[in-house]
Amino acid sequence: MAKKILVVDDEPDNITTVKAVMKKGGYDVVTATSDDEALKVWKKEKPDLILMDIMMPGTPVKEIIPKITNTKIAYLSVVRTSEAEKEDLMKSKNIVDFIQKPFDINELLSKVKKIVG
Repeated sequence: MAKKILVVDDEPDNITTVKAVMKKGGYDVVTATSDDEALKVWKKEKPDLILMDIMMPGTPVKEIIPKITNTKIAYLSVVRTSEAEKEDLMKSKNIVDFIQKPFDINELLSKVKKIVG
């Protein structure tokens, strides 16, 4: 059975791209366009991994992350962040990676495969 990935991003082009890459890698993909929607989809779909844009309108990511349990999360970020900021963002035990956008497709697939198999 294919692993399920939840892609969370407020930019439709980013969702389309990441979804296509994940499907090509053999993963089932569900999507959300906000942190609040991500919580609803997470509860319903129980994905193996969440690829979450770090900067979105609505409820801040820092408030959503503690509500998500028993699911690995990798941040997707277009914003350059300092090492101190990354350390702060990676504090939650279910945060497993920080992927910089734009990303190399093969690198993204490799990271996801390393996380969920």
